[in-house]
Amino acid sequence: MNKISQPLLITMGDAAGIGPEIIAKAFRDAPDATHHCVVIGDVPTLRRAAALTAAPLALPVVELASLEAWPDVPPGCLPVLQTCELAGLVPFGHVSPLAGKAAADCILWAARAVLAGQATGLVTAPIHKEALAAAGGATAGFPGHTEMLQAEAAAHLGRPVADVPVRMMLANDELKTVLVSIHLSLRQAIEAVTFDNVLQTLRITHQAIGQTLGRPARIAVAGLNPHAGEGGLFGTEEQLIIAPAVAAARAEGIDASGPFAPDTVFMRARSSSAREGEFDVVVAMYHDQGLIPVKYLGVEQGVNVTLGLPLLRTSPDHGTAFDIAGTGKADASSLLAAIRMARRLVAR
Repeated sequence: MNKISQPLLITMGDAAGIGPEIIAKAFRDAPDATHHCVVIGDVPTLRRAAALTAAPLALPVVELASLEAWPDVPPGCLPVLQTCELAGLVPFGHVSPLAGKAAADCILWAARAVLAGQATGLVTAPIHKEALAAAGGATAGFPGHTEMLQAEAAAHLGRPVADVPVRMMLANDELKTVLVSIHLSLRQAIEAVTFDNVLQTLRITHQAIGQTLGRPARIAVAGLNPHAGEGGLFGTEEQLIIAPAVAAARAEGIDASGPFAPDTVFMRARSSSAREGEFDVVVAMYHDQGLIPVKYLGVEQGVNVTLGLPLLRTSPDHGTAFDIAGTGKADASSLLAAIRMARRLVAR
């Protein structure tokens, strides 16, 4: 099937959070960006969100009978395919097992549609990890989207999960970072800094970023310890683990450098109107090391991209924001950035 004849899917996220609201705002304010997009979710929840964001323009919500019906939706509407069950509208800002299950059902349905070739890719609105856990069932044990999609992709490919390694990349126009580990405690994340994990991250980064750039990516590798260990004074992981992994990657033709001091490498990689960064991407050793620099530059423009999956997946760089859900204050900028990045990646 031609890509232009396939939609980009957007999952609604947690119904008690800001996901449905930012989806409605994106369709209302950026019809060009959301053209050829279909929302996978709960119709009444999306209608509530559309009503919340009705000013200055009303946004009709159209329920699709099937995914194949999306080309028939008139311009200026929000097309929704009902793929989950909610007994009623869930209250804003509260952890709900029903909302958690509905969010998971939407994610799995959308992922399977993309894997089956019925859609070009997947943009996921935020989910709440407590709600996901409270929902019980098969998806309750996953800490987030990334791990859930990894398991679904592995099942689709008929492989063990360990044979479908994935990595999280957080990106904006100025900086890209890829993480060696994702949702682990800090103690577990340090233990996850192994030769194999670092080398695997470099391989995934090289392949994924190289495809988007059309050339080998210039990869900087952050150290784990202050000053990248200062020659072993502050830790030996750089000498014993990270540097050997970088050397092995370079032997494979990967343009990787480091390990560099983590408190300066992100500044060196940052691109701006005044200067191009020295590197295309930074491989960070753990979650907060890599995400804080990107988020500091502006949550509203950050996009989460899952690398290594046999499907395209992007998401906004923020959570469910229960504290402002239902107030009309949520900003759709990061979701729109995720949609636009997904479109660019599909086009390559």
